[in-house]
Formats: sequence, C-alpha cells, structure tokens
Amino acid sequence: MSETKKSYHRRKLGNQLLKPETLMMSYGYDPKFSEGSVTIPVFQTSTFVFPSAQAGKDYFDLATGRREANSGEECGLIYSRLNNPDLQVLEERLAIWDDSEKVLAFSSGMAAISTTILTFCRPGDVIVYSHPIYGGTEHLIEEVLPEMNIKSVAFTAGCSDDDIKAAVEKAKGMGRLAMILAETPANPTNKLVNLKLLDQLADQAEVETGHKPVVAVDNTFLGPLWQRPLDHGVDLVLYSLTKYVGGHSDLVGGAVSGPDELMSQVAGMRMMLGSMMDPHTSWLVMRSMETLKIRMEASTRTARTVAEFLRDHPKVTNVHYLGFMKKDDPQYDIYDEQCGSAGSTFAFEVKGGEAGAFRFLDNLKLAKLAVSLGGTETLISHPASTTHSVVDPEVRADIGITESLVRISIGLEHADDLIADLTRGLDAV
Repeated sequence: MSETKKSYHRRKLGNQLLKPETLMMSYGYDPKFSEGSVTIPVFQTSTFVFPSAQAGKDYFDLATGRREANSGEECGLIYSRLNNPDLQVLEERLAIWDDSEKVLAFSSGMAAISTTILTFCRPGDVIVYSHPIYGGTEHLIEEVLPEMNIKSVAFTAGCSDDDIKAAVEKAKGMGRLAMILAETPANPTNKLVNLKLLDQLADQAEVETGHKPVVAVDNTFLGPLWQRPLDHGVDLVLYSLTKYVGGHSDLVGGAVSGPDELMSQVAGMRMMLGSMMDPHTSWLVMRSMETLKIRMEASTRTARTVAEFLRDHPKVTNVHYLGFMKKDDPQYDIYDEQCGSAGSTFAFEVKGGEAGAFRFLDNLKLAKLAVSLGGTETLISHPASTTHSVVDPEVRADIGITESLVRISIGLEHADDLIADLTRGLDAV
C-alpha cells in the first residue's frame, strides 16, 4: 500500500509510522473506558445520557451545524442515528485505509450510493456514469432517478478518452452536470476507468459552467487494499462493506470516504434518511478489518493460480483477469498507475452460452453459487441472469456481459481444491 503525502489518521510509535493493519487492532478505542475489554463492546443503545442540560444544547448545536466546534471540542454522544461509539470507531479505522479526512458507514452499499447521489443531485441535473456497473446502481440511475428528473449519460468502461469526453460534453448540454460516477474495475468485466481523466474533466466543467461535478468511484472490487482513488484526484470513494471489508458473508454495509467539506454534506443527508450502520454491524465490520490485509493477500495469490488454470482450459474462451494485461494493452498504463494488484474477483466465459455456463455452475461443489464477492468462501455467479439481469439485453451485449460470462470471487480455500472443483464443472460442459 503506497504512502500518500499527508496522513490524517496515522499514528507513530517513536519514529515508526504504524501501518493500517496494526492500527485496526486498537485505533480509536481505549480499554480503560470499557472495564478493560480488549475489544470495543457493542453499544446497543438508541440514546445517550447528557452530563448536563448545557452539554445537551452544545452537542445539538454542533450536530446540526448551528456553530463550529471550538479548538479541541468534539460533539458528544446524542442518539445512535447521529453517532454511536461503534459507528465512530469503525469510521475512524476505515479512514486509515483510504487516508481520507472522513468516512461515513451505511446500512448497505446501496444506502451509501443512493444517499451520496441524493446529497449532490437535484431535479434537472445530469449524472455521467461508467457501465457495466453494479446492477443495483444501474437500476437506480436508469429507472428511479428519472422519476425525479435526474438524467444520465453512460460511457463504457475501457473505452477511449475521447468517448468519455464525449459523454461529459453531451451531459453538459442536458442540464447541470452534478456527478461523474465510475466503478473501476468494472463489475463484472474488470475494464478500467482513468480516474485522473475524470478529475480533469470535472475541473474543466467547473471552468466552463461555474459548477464542479463531484467525482465518485465505487472501489469495492480492489479497495481499500489494492486501489486508492483519492490519490488520483477523486472526490468521494464508495464501498460495499459487505464484500472484502466485511469479508465473511455475514453482514451488509456500505461506506463513503472523502474530504470533510463534502462528507459533512453527505452526513447531513444520512442523518435525515437514517441510512447509517447499526452498532452491531459496525462491531462486526471492525472484527473483519483486523484480518482484512491477510485475507485479501491470500485470496489474491490464489486467484492468480486459478486464473492461469482457466486461461489454459479448452472449454474457457476468455478470462477477464487484470493480471494478464500486456504492456501493449491500451489500458495497461491505467492499471499500472491505479492498481496495486489484480485482486481476486474476475470473470471468464464458458463455451456453450447460457446452457454451457449453467451446466458448469450446477456441477460445482466447493464454489458456492451466490451473488456476492469478497468473502472467505469462493463465490460464483452468472451476471446476465442475476446481478445484471435488469440491464437491457442489447446494452449487456455491448458492454461485454454475455450469456456465457461467469464471475468468480476467490476465497481462502486451497488453490488445488478449487481447480479440482472447477475441473469437475467444466467436464460437464
């Protein structure tokens, strides 16, 4: 994980700048405040007692923005929709990974995405977004937001810079360009989007129109370990914490990361919508973050071995694995600049179309047929009929989500065992 020029939440031990994986064990919590408990307890409470009437007034003045905090002053605990110890410590620890000023945690990834969009977009505005993108996000943008007169223009991940510029120009002619939203690597094709270009286009739009669109990136596939969009000029980073950060397929959550100026606006919308994460889920995510680095490192190593097996198999026609990208690939420079690793989620195509893909999937025993990723177990799915089934079939074909495409998220099983399982499935095709 590369170091950035400024660290907002890092701590030193003598002259040693502590690494994020070390800080996941203790940052933001002192055992003396909870009877010596090594781990932070679950503060399963709806409300908190004020030490005095004046303190209650002060807390509300800060929470509602009626005044700025004095030097060293912090808003005390009020109500778990606004703040809770588990939620606050979780957010501080998440901020360490992105080295961001502030993080907000949400009840789901879609809660994070929808709250962020509703914070910055108003009727008559336009969103430019990359596709393929997570199916729920696509449905929100294409089906729900138009009912609020929020329009959109899409570009395909992996397209040329000129195509992205054309999408932005088209959007500026349709209304106020409020947001540029990308998911990179794309779900499920692993195509990349040039983040620095998005930042440049946002700056250019501000010069031309007087308003700078917010650049937001869904970093679920590679982050927070293998990609740091804030280092490339992005304004906000979005996560489904359900995936790699949660990592055990036993919780649902989301997060947004970014500078205080923007995050305070998102926090206000979250408070009104009530889309924050609950205390128990916050505790579960903190538990998971203690092993985040070793889990992602292990699954990434195994993914390489599995991808190499699939690449050489006669019943597999294409493997969309970032680690196979050659230096003469038009996207190689983006990969080299933005990505610290190929990660452990990728897609591949099985011969025989949907029927072939289904026979393959139905004959697996270890890999679980389910629509998530980033868990300790290997998960596998058929995007065209599940996560991306709401996308128009012609659009699906154009962006590479074919009937034969299968997405796999490698877990912590042994590579040899996974290869044996995949061989069993492919033998049935």
